[in-house]
Amino acid sequence: MNESQPTSPRLRLQALLAVPDRQRTDAQWDEINELEIMLAPGNREGIPEQDTRRNAAASGAHPNKPGGRPHGKRPGKKFYKRPPKRGAP
Repeated sequence: MNESQPTSPRLRLQALLAVPDRQRTDAQWDEINELEIMLAPGNREGIPEQDTRRNAAASGAHPNKPGGRPHGKRPGKKFYKRPPKRGAP
C-alpha cells in the first residue's frame, strides 16, 4: 500500500475483514473495532438524522399526522370485569 495516499475508513475496514478471524492480530482486531465504531450510523459527522420513524414513534405521533396519539388504549376508556355466569353449580 502507498503511504502517501490515505485509504478511506470503509476500504480499510473491508481489507481488515477480508483477513480470516484466526489470522488477525490483536492490532488488527483493535483497528476493526475502532473503524466499526467510527462508521456506526450514530457516530457519523455531518449527516442529518434520517430515521424519522423512530423519532415519531418515540414522541407518540404518527409520522404523517401532526399531534396524533399513540396506538393502543384510548384515554379515558374504562374496562369492566365481566360478571360471573349463572348456571349449574
